[in-house]
Amino acid sequence: MIMSRRRSTPWIHRSSRLLIAAVATCGALVTGYLTIVKFSQGTAACPTHGCDIVLTSPYATVFGLPLALFGFLAYAGMAASALIPFAINPTENKNTRLQVENSTWLLLLAGSIAMTAFSGFLMYLLAFQIKALCLYCIGSAIFSASMLILTIIGRNWEDIGQIFFTAVIVIMLTLVGTGIAYSGVNNQAKTPQGEPTSPSPVGEPTIGVGWPITTTSGEAEIQLAKHLKNTGAKMYFAWTCPHCYEQKQLFGKEAVTELDPIECRPDGKNNPRPELCEAAKIPGYPSWIINGQLNSGVQSLEKLSQLSGYKGPRNFKNFPGFFK
Repeated sequence: MIMSRRRSTPWIHRSSRLLIAAVATCGALVTGYLTIVKFSQGTAACPTHGCDIVLTSPYATVFGLPLALFGFLAYAGMAASALIPFAINPTENKNTRLQVENSTWLLLLAGSIAMTAFSGFLMYLLAFQIKALCLYCIGSAIFSASMLILTIIGRNWEDIGQIFFTAVIVIMLTLVGTGIAYSGVNNQAKTPQGEPTSPSPVGEPTIGVGWPITTTSGEAEIQLAKHLKNTGAKMYFAWTCPHCYEQKQLFGKEAVTELDPIECRPDGKNNPRPELCEAAKIPGYPSWIINGQLNSGVQSLEKLSQLSGYKGPRNFKNFPGFFK
């Protein structure tokens, strides 16, 4: 008599959903914390200032909301998708449980692919655009990649082509969505003529102050700065913000002293006034309020002249694309 041996289920298949839920919970805690820091305009607990530089960059805000908030929702959705089948009694609703498991595996696959692809894009931004080290961002990327690996190896996928096909579609949609979400940031980084703005600063900023302004001001820059101050125009910035540094570079160190810009971070050393930034509902840095109208992002001096009705000399010596 031949005894048939029942094939045992690999331990990773039995535990994969719980592992995915655990990783997603860690990701939700990290992004939830960063969301609170962003909303409160506080300082992130981080061994380097790179985390704050990232949080105050234009890339940290999408559709007027913190990017971390969308990350929190994504991680929460992944945790829910991993745990939903456990709420169904397999003995009473076996078919329903099986259907829910199959559908949620597809959600987990698509979600983890999208999050991993987007994390890869964020790593590119950290390395080549923002040029800062953010341990929270790196941790989130590791969480996303871990969930993708667990999703792929965590069940017996009968059709490997399904994974490949899903990956192609999801990555394409993720890239298109990312381009739409950051189209405003990309537009801010160019002048009306399409010239790129000055490069991001190199190295760590001075705590509470930021990077030193290296450009000098011409008479036109100084006159424009005085005009903006006299007409009540306000510039809101954060000392950790690279694009705020770029905006100041356009004016030069002499003209910046005429602007009296408003520091939004409470740990800034130059008369911080975060309560004014909160009252003005500033979405990101730098931001300008000119004649009661909010303008976010780096503005060319010509654009500021037009917005404020400046009639003085416009032979500005500093302009986007000038810095080397």
